[in-house]
Amino acid sequence: MTATFTFFGGKGGVGKTTVSSAYALECAESGLETLVVSTDPAHSTADVFDQEFGDEPRPVEGYDGLSALEIDPEQEVQDHLLDLRKQLNAQLSATMVNEVELQLEMAHQTPGAYEAALFDRFVDVMQRADDYDRVVFDTSPTGSTLRLLALPDLLERWIDRLADKRERSIDLYEKAAIGNQEPRRVMEGDPILARLQGRKERFAFAGETLRENAAFYLVLNPDELSVRETARSIESLEEADLPVRGLVVNRLTPEPESHEDGRGATYLRERVATERDRLERIEREFDAPTVGTIETRVEEVKGEFLADVADDLEIAVGE
Repeated sequence: MTATFTFFGGKGGVGKTTVSSAYALECAESGLETLVVSTDPAHSTADVFDQEFGDEPRPVEGYDGLSALEIDPEQEVQDHLLDLRKQLNAQLSATMVNEVELQLEMAHQTPGAYEAALFDRFVDVMQRADDYDRVVFDTSPTGSTLRLLALPDLLERWIDRLADKRERSIDLYEKAAIGNQEPRRVMEGDPILARLQGRKERFAFAGETLRENAAFYLVLNPDELSVRETARSIESLEEADLPVRGLVVNRLTPEPESHEDGRGATYLRERVATERDRLERIEREFDAPTVGTIETRVEEVKGEFLADVADDLEIAVGE
């Protein structure tokens, strides 16, 4: 099945930006109109392509058919709060607005606010992706990403409960206000209910899109911590009905030439042997296949070196 949306996840610092940018480049060079989306606060995509990007798609200079945008998670949280405040001012009394604003300010200091705001921006990108054949997400670190992907089902059920409470509240208000007279059916035009329904439909769209039109890959390094984190990520994604299609092992140590000796060469050979054992373990224990092994480069991976990384990926652009 061909997926429009491709996600590269993994713990922080494993090289997701490099891998996602390389895959996006490969898609573009195969004739697919491609957008790469970065959610990295460090904005590494700008470093890879040596070009500044913003909150709206911008063509990547020197690469036909490739565009990029960078999402600023902190700014998304602030925009999310501002949007809620505007709607509250239009729907609640001044007294209630002041109290609710205090609660909102406190809520937006919690870790979940980051994921909720970022999720909204993800959905925006997916809903406005008609101009692209492929959208490649350089996702945030594993823990945040998994919480983000779990939100559609959780929030959909939460909104159902809120809507039910809101309907009962309106019903009681009408009965108290008009006694035994015919109800005025405030619910039919209630702005809060309308917003809740809109949110529910938005989350339902996201859940369906992630399960039916998205592919998930994990990037890891050949070290014990990264391998364990990947095992947990695979399990969590599968529980969310989001199976991982493949693993990319990045930053493998290059083996020294056979004629090289000395302390440095001995160290490298021992490290290569350890990493080879981990690769065998990954292929033996994980259901997801290894679809790329990438050696550490001395040079910074950008420009022409990005194409070299793309050559190391065994991910067909039609997948």
